[in-house]
Amino acid sequence: MSAQTDTTPALHLTRWTVTSGSNSQSRGAVVIEAGDHHWRASAEGNGAVDALFKAVDAALHDVLQGHPRLVGYDVHALAEGPEAEGLVIVAVQPPPGEGPRSEGLYDGKSRSTNIIAASIESYIEALNAMLAESHWADAPASAGRGRKAAPETHGRRGHLDKDADDSLPWVG
Repeated sequence: MSAQTDTTPALHLTRWTVTSGSNSQSRGAVVIEAGDHHWRASAEGNGAVDALFKAVDAALHDVLQGHPRLVGYDVHALAEGPEAEGLVIVAVQPPPGEGPRSEGLYDGKSRSTNIIAASIESYIEALNAMLAESHWADAPASAGRGRKAAPETHGRRGHLDKDADDSLPWVG
């Protein structure tokens, strides 16, 4: 196992949205930040979780130099009833290639009453575990050079701003 450089998460999932239905293709969109850099992408998938994972892969293609390989996805109910949390465990391998950046197995875990939220959070956690390896040092910063800086925050991260224009032009 390679040495880890830092336990601070490199990637922060700033925003995600997904649309899904029985008679339509699922579509997910994400905004991911790392330091002063941000990436946005949207993708279609075979369900809400698949669409979000593909959107993350598209957003981070330059950072990861390819798409990570999803090798495990488990959902476990932690109790009974509508308010019960589910635990999502995701396992990924780095994109195929040569050298240490193509090796390893990384997992992420998240629990929530919203399985879609727990799924995307555990996927980002697994990618952060991978990026914490010394051979991935500065990958987000390197890929972000020359990109537009993240927009200024309004100080209410995670809260709905009912007055904001939320037409989501980045959904595609």
